[in-house]
Amino acid sequence: MKLTLILLLTCSLTAFSQTLADFENFDLAPETFLNGSDGNDNFTSGNVLLPNEYDLGSDSWFGWSISNTTDTETPGFTNQYSAITGGGAESTETYAVSYTADTPVTLDLIGAAQGEAVRGFYVTNSTYAYRSMLDGDSFAKRFGGVTGNDADFFLLTVRKILNGIISEESIEIYLADYRFADNAQDYILTDWQYVDVRDLGEADALQFTLTSTDNGVFGMNTPAYFCLDELLTSDGISGVGELSREISVSIFPNPASDYLHLQTESPAAVSYRIFAVHGTYISQGEFLHSVDISLQTLPAGQYFLQFENEDVFDYRRFSVVKAEGY
Repeated sequence: MKLTLILLLTCSLTAFSQTLADFENFDLAPETFLNGSDGNDNFTSGNVLLPNEYDLGSDSWFGWSISNTTDTETPGFTNQYSAITGGGAESTETYAVSYTADTPVTLDLIGAAQGEAVRGFYVTNSTYAYRSMLDGDSFAKRFGGVTGNDADFFLLTVRKILNGIISEESIEIYLADYRFADNAQDYILTDWQYVDVRDLGEADALQFTLTSTDNGVFGMNTPAYFCLDELLTSDGISGVGELSREISVSIFPNPASDYLHLQTESPAAVSYRIFAVHGTYISQGEFLHSVDISLQTLPAGQYFLQFENEDVFDYRRFSVVKAEGY
């Protein structure tokens, strides 16, 4: 059974916790999804609750579903649960899929995360939306139009909700952008993109809204879907000012087998700790600029690195793979 990591980050002067919602806790069978048809009206992972509304009569849903389907090729509504990446963020399998229609969807913070600032999450396009924007379909246009010069876009807007009030401040993520003068720069997002939302501050929930340049008499023609994964909440911290910016650390290769190389441009030493996916502490160390960590004694699986540099914290997920018979 897969377990969701509760990652505790501590230092001698400051102690706080963060919780990762990675949606692996649903333990889905391969190529399956949860859309509320089983009677569940919400999905919980970490300190996040994803509301779901399922209508039995029309076999339709609104809000959120959970999926690990991998179909990146089949266009159309029958493939509404797949991410264009073919899997979850950071080499995971399971992720959340949102269908917003013409109404914003929310993501509720629960437990110790309620009223605190969300650190960030990954987003990408669904296969359904990607294929529709790339080629067009019976409802939606091909982005860029016949000439490729149409200034189309598909935009995800994130706002916070605190004490029932929706913030005026927002963070915008272009899931597709064809507004460039040089058409070669036009793109539809096909990778998991990390979104830092700490500047939104303390929140009880996040609100997600999709908008597109392709609209008709019944609203948006572009399929109103996007995918989300690896959402990190901040638990028990008062005020966004206490949330530090991320440490810029590159890790490679990932997945790795024999060693993991860490590299940073930070002028100060960076300490690290390695945790198993279930939160068990494994080892720690410190490096200046770069270091190679031996993975010879670690079994294949998912792991986390916690970094610390002058009270600034960050984390990365990495995978260990072994040759057959190792």
